[in-house]
Amino acid sequence: MGAVNDLEPYWMPFTANRQFKASPRMLVGADGMYYRTADGREILDGTAGLWSVNAGHNRPQIAEAIGRQAAALDYAPSFQMGHPLAFEAAGRLTALAPEGMDHAFFVNSGSEACDTALKIALAFHHANGEPQRRVLIGRERGYHGVGFGGISVGGITNNRRKFALLPHVDHLPHTHDPARNAWSRGQPEHGAEFADALEDLVALHGADTIAAVIVEPMAGSTGVLVPPKGYLERLRALCDRHGLLLIFDEVITGFGRLGSMFAADHFGVTPDIMTLAKGLTNSTVPMGAVLVRGEIYDSFMTGPEQAIELFHGYTYSGHPVACAAALATLDIHRDEDLAGRAAGLAGDWEAAVHALRGTRHVIDLRTIGLVAGIELEPRTGAPGARAYETFVRCFEAGLLVRVTGDIVALSPPLIVERGQIDRMIQTLRDVLTAVD
Repeated sequence: MGAVNDLEPYWMPFTANRQFKASPRMLVGADGMYYRTADGREILDGTAGLWSVNAGHNRPQIAEAIGRQAAALDYAPSFQMGHPLAFEAAGRLTALAPEGMDHAFFVNSGSEACDTALKIALAFHHANGEPQRRVLIGRERGYHGVGFGGISVGGITNNRRKFALLPHVDHLPHTHDPARNAWSRGQPEHGAEFADALEDLVALHGADTIAAVIVEPMAGSTGVLVPPKGYLERLRALCDRHGLLLIFDEVITGFGRLGSMFAADHFGVTPDIMTLAKGLTNSTVPMGAVLVRGEIYDSFMTGPEQAIELFHGYTYSGHPVACAAALATLDIHRDEDLAGRAAGLAGDWEAAVHALRGTRHVIDLRTIGLVAGIELEPRTGAPGARAYETFVRCFEAGLLVRVTGDIVALSPPLIVERGQIDRMIQTLRDVLTAVD
């Protein structure tokens, strides 16, 4: 691949553009657990791309499925038309989903999935004769993509600060409680009572005005916040008590990340609506999905048969090439039991990550499945600077990590080997020891 001579035209997302273009980090290839840089170095992928390449890079059967489909049917409209792979993908996906979640609406990203889920929730109550249910409840430090719905129910300040937000939105408190739950392994012991804040919001708004509650079962992008024991169960019970839909944003946690196919399986709590993306196609082709309970779908299937039930969708919903990639990815999950593999590695992962306790700058560690949050003490007057320097130095040392604020997040492909886990942790230890 030739050199890129002009970096200026590309406005990069979630990137300090001037800083990057002054010292770019260019990836030109990937295979298995590794990226390859423009200067020929191998970079161990500690983040599965962006929480998403769960089956590892450059899987031939996914690439071959994409090529075959593009040659046979490159595109088919999904409005009033169909193609077989979309129906097959929906069937395969709902068969894996928690019991009762038996319909799939396809989109192209996690952001679209979240906005779609919120619209379905509002339309569901309208279809059931309760159009006054329009309040949407998110959570502080939540991330639900970058659509106007997602940033409104989301709770990451910088994602919201400069944009107009939807009305009729409120937020639960986040569950991060380092005073009681520092150095947690799996679910923290304390904090189930944070769910009870929903009762306060019900008292404030009135139960009959609230449509849905949306949370990440495990909050990833904000820095790996694991739900306390009993928290999701209590949230489910409160939603049932007040007739609210519960939406799980599983864009990060879906497809094996926690050692089960979905976080709903791992935690034993089934939502009414679930959003998916990222690992659905191993990130080879953009695709997302919204899964819903049968009773939600059925509530729309009334009135004249020729009437459109939901005025929503995207040009690329159920794109044939994306569906081919999803089916091939699901085949790999089935044949290699990647979720089971993650579960089998979780103990070694936990031990390796928590061995960083006592390393310079580390003030907290938290792990679950094949995920880790490594929280660093911020530099005085420069929040985020120490973690960013850690990210850069890790890259220079051959390891890709992700940072948010002063938290380093790790979420490797589920094909990771024990020796590669050890290398990730040793690289982090060496870098943190050297960083001021």
